[in-house]
Amino acid sequence: MYAIVNIAGKQTKVEANKFVYAHRLAGNVGDTVELGKALLTDNNGAISIGAPELDVTVTGTILAHVQGDKVLVFKKKRRKGYKKLNGHRQQFTKVLINSIG
Repeated sequence: MYAIVNIAGKQTKVEANKFVYAHRLAGNVGDTVELGKALLTDNNGAISIGAPELDVTVTGTILAHVQGDKVLVFKKKRRKGYKKLNGHRQQFTKVLINSIG
């Protein structure tokens, strides 16, 4: 069984007993979070689509707060001697999905 859930403005496919990386969520490591209502569920081929949501809640446990890979932003203007290099690392939360529904 899987579900598609809106987490922090992004639609994410989640399955029970698997983990997902979401944008930084409030809470400490070990806390239980409710990820909201499902937009779509699939239970062994039986697909249910909400209009706009289903009455199925998804719960998970926060495993860790991590950072993503470094993204380098390089700007250059040719023949002017202008070069600028910036780096950025996105903040993520690793969430273990406990139950769907």
